[in-house]
Amino acid sequence: MNLRNCSRCGKMFNYVTGPTICDPCKKAIEEDFQKVKQYIQDNPRASLKEIAEDNNVSSKQIQQWIREERLMFSKDSPIQLLCENCGEPIQTGRFCAKCKASMANNLNNSFAKPKPQLQQPVKKEPKAGMRFLDT
Repeated sequence: MNLRNCSRCGKMFNYVTGPTICDPCKKAIEEDFQKVKQYIQDNPRASLKEIAEDNNVSSKQIQQWIREERLMFSKDSPIQLLCENCGEPIQTGRFCAKCKASMANNLNNSFAKPKPQLQQPVKKEPKAGMRFLDT
């Protein structure tokens, strides 16, 4: 049994995997997420500060949901996200579609099977036996 303290409320709980958060806190965070998601749908022009204040959720938590691609903003939203790689405007996550595809290709190429090398012609060794010198 792996007991840990919840990083949110401090209570001890049986830790299995993932973040060190107890089940009641996970449920509370999910309820907050649903509340924020509905608020964004009802108020698409709200700023990050307004969303955080009106829903009693930290802006850090909202930014985490954005990075996890759980929240998405419209193009006319005052919340402007930029790709961390190229700086192109995006609606959710950390990277634009082009950078994601590029990173996936680089990763696939690094794990690609090595190409077979061209075989060098094998030199024939002289046969064993007696050799005579011409005189």
